[in-house]
Amino acid sequence: MRRMLAALAAVLGCGLALAGTPAVPAVGTLQFLAEHAVEGMRGGNLSGLALCGGELWAVSDRDDDRLYSMLPDETPGRVWQANSEAFVVPGTPDSGLSWGARTRIWLTGLVRGGVMDFEGVSCDRAGNRYLVSEAYAGVLRVSPSSTAEWLPLPPALLIQARAAGLLMINNAYYEGLAIDPDGKRLWLAAERQRRGLLRVRNDNGNWTCEGACVLLSEEGSILPPPELGSDQPLAVDFSDLVLYQGKLFTLERLAHQICRRNAESGAQERCWSFAAGALAPERRYDLPYGVAEALELDDKGAWIGLDNGNHARADGDVRPYVLRFAAPPEGWLGGQ
Repeated sequence: MRRMLAALAAVLGCGLALAGTPAVPAVGTLQFLAEHAVEGMRGGNLSGLALCGGELWAVSDRDDDRLYSMLPDETPGRVWQANSEAFVVPGTPDSGLSWGARTRIWLTGLVRGGVMDFEGVSCDRAGNRYLVSEAYAGVLRVSPSSTAEWLPLPPALLIQARAAGLLMINNAYYEGLAIDPDGKRLWLAAERQRRGLLRVRNDNGNWTCEGACVLLSEEGSILPPPELGSDQPLAVDFSDLVLYQGKLFTLERLAHQICRRNAESGAQERCWSFAAGALAPERRYDLPYGVAEALELDDKGAWIGLDNGNHARADGDVRPYVLRFAAPPEGWLGGQ
């Protein structure tokens, strides 16, 4: 099967290696600084973060019609208030999913809430916000005036993704995205079984693949951090994606780490663990996997948002949280 997928990927222009278990890099440890409960998100389930113009913007995978803005007050223990901005989704995107898949997605969304299943947010310097819909494998652009439109992503994107073994499992499509400041290049993170990185380019409004849509496709399983008390290996994953100073950074939920990657190839360069801070006894959830689903970086550190799915953590709190970690001593771009 792998040979067949690799051959098909090559025919379609997908010049990537179908990797097996990911390489294990040297891992540093991030220093925990503070936590902030978030109030005012109607659906909870904080699933994406982006720093735009001095504000942190958030999305919930249970809300189909609004973004949330928060002022990143770093006072330890300060509760953040989320302010909503409404928009209207213009139908569903034509991303190439079959009629049967779209029907199952629609029915699932009606039962669960959040038909679009927005899982990530990013922004360009013009103030446009980009939301990725995991359910429909599409990207919604919301202008500064709150006008929303689906990006016309190329049909080859889904074709090449599936030829590389990505986007094969319902509820495991795109889990994060990153846009460059000019709004010209867009990266997408496929969640799991297999996980991967993809890229498209905007040529005067025409979104195309830059030769190969897929930069990386890999599989494998790892044990969760020992704090979770599980001896059951689970699939490696990506839960968010950030473009910072020309590098990609992946949020890896199960491993509880952030990894720096080459933006042209997706190759892993350096990783840092946030497990010690996120899995302190009072912050732990009675779940066998991680709940970190949102990532943003700045020069001083990382913001990590938790999608707890309304589960209570050890101290009984069911609100979404954003955790603050210090940047590594050598900076995000230092080290080997």
